Amino acid sequence: MSNKYKILVIEDENNIRNFIETVLSANDYQTLSASTCEQGLLMYASHIPDLVMLDLGLPDRDGIEFIQNIRQTDTTPIIVLSARTGEKDKIEALDLGANDYITKPFGTGELLARVRATLRNNRPGSGSGSLPGEKFTLYDLTIDYDRRIVYMKDEEIKLTQTEYNILALLSYHTGKVMTYASIIKEIWGCSDDGSIKKLQVNMANIRKKLGSKPGDNQYIINELGVGYRMNEENL
Repeated sequence: MSNKYKILVIEDENNIRNFIETVLSANDYQTLSASTCEQGLLMYASHIPDLVMLDLGLPDRDGIEFIQNIRQTDTTPIIVLSARTGEKDKIEALDLGANDYITKPFGTGELLARVRATLRNNRPGSGSGSLPGEKFTLYDLTIDYDRRIVYMKDEEIKLTQTEYNILALLSYHTGKVMTYASIIKEIWGCSDDGSIKKLQVNMANIRKKLGSKPGDNQYIINELGVGYRMNEENL
């Protein structure tokens, strides 16, 4: 069983925790569980899981504290599972280092898809950046990192340098929500009062050049009020 991914589920509601464990076990994942933040930290230190699924509303401490604690030393992927739907909560968790954020209630299909994407994007060698000769492909979209050229159905798409940098950044982190702040920091290095608007204008141009219509999430998904996520073909 050593070939199984080990997933730690930190959730205080028994029915939700049991549901998650059942779904994961049925899909060949090894599960560990905890019902408090303190138990979660102890389980994490003892077993070093491949992925953590974390509720924020824990009885002893806020789940945000778990993220802060783990991110001091480790990059183990964390998926937040929370009933908190406010943009502020999502942004805080993601900016502090959570890899994804799923709002309760959620279905089996979404849960498993997010787990697959997070594990895939955090396997060794899949960090942000690209190897010589590497290309990104999603449906009709191809990004040639070496040549900094984008194609749609083998036809080159003319992007500005900033537009290319944004698209490439999202592709490096395919399947992961990137907050407005994290994108702005990577692309422009600093933020000002007009930064989000500037990002939104560039994103609108990118979508238009990729042939995306309003509401079309084939390539880039807009997490309203939070940020953007590059779609993944297997989601």
